[in-house]
Amino acid sequence: MNCPGGILVYKMEPHSYRDLPIRAGEIGLVHRHELSGALNGLMRVRCFHQDDAHIFMMPEQIRDEIKGVVSLFNEVYGLFGLTYHAELSTRPENSMGSDEEWEIATDGLRGALEELGMDYIVNEGDGAFYGPKIDFHLNDALGRTWQCGTIQLDMQMPERFEMEYVGADGEKHRPVMIHRVVYGSIERFIGILIEHFAGAFPTWLAPVQAVVIPVSEAHKEYAHKVLAQLKEAGIRATVDDRNEKMGYRIRENQLQKVPYMLVVGDKEAEAGAVAPRDRKEILKEAMPVEAFIDYIKAEIKERRR
Repeated sequence: MNCPGGILVYKMEPHSYRDLPIRAGEIGLVHRHELSGALNGLMRVRCFHQDDAHIFMMPEQIRDEIKGVVSLFNEVYGLFGLTYHAELSTRPENSMGSDEEWEIATDGLRGALEELGMDYIVNEGDGAFYGPKIDFHLNDALGRTWQCGTIQLDMQMPERFEMEYVGADGEKHRPVMIHRVVYGSIERFIGILIEHFAGAFPTWLAPVQAVVIPVSEAHKEYAHKVLAQLKEAGIRATVDDRNEKMGYRIRENQLQKVPYMLVVGDKEAEAGAVAPRDRKEILKEAMPVEAFIDYIKAEIKERRR
């Protein structure tokens, strides 16, 4: 867990109520000793990267901070076209803290969800030992759900680590702590995206956005000239000039789900053009390289597909 690191950052200097909330984030490597039979590709691994963040606040700031985090989740998941449902988990049998602390924390989470008008499921007794939480379960293309994002409210670690801030009354108080991840396991999130898009990432997300395919050896020089123009425009591109038939290379790149294949032969080299073909085998009219660059940059900017 990375939580003590966030607490040490907070404790590097004294704080007053005017400083709060304080938000500290990191990409942290964490380890879990999963049983060998439970391991599953990218979905469940023994070490993974978390987009961990810790928010330190006053009790009266809980609802607004929770709402802000939920808005961030909506923005990120919506970007990828992913759907999800939320689950509110309450106090387990083995837990720390008083009933009053748990009631304040649980009401803060429930109140934020209700103010946002979100539907949610209640998991009685499934919270963390230090506080209640909201888990976000993403739906993949096969109808399975995966727990990724989480918001955990914690009043216990600030107590155990003796965290303080000076309130408006001049007295010392304990802050409340939120643990939150959006992606959860970044490896798992990548696995979900691969399933969700069946490997055919939209152009803005694809590792390779275009591949230039010269018709023959005589067109290699021009293909690399086109590649240089694409790269200068910030497009992730490559050249497939292997000693294979053109049809074979086109088919190979279709199977790799590359969004665009740009065939270049005599006519294209003479006209300073490319003949685009997308991975669905839809051919487009040959167009100047600059026109294709404008076209694909607009598609990437607007995240059209």
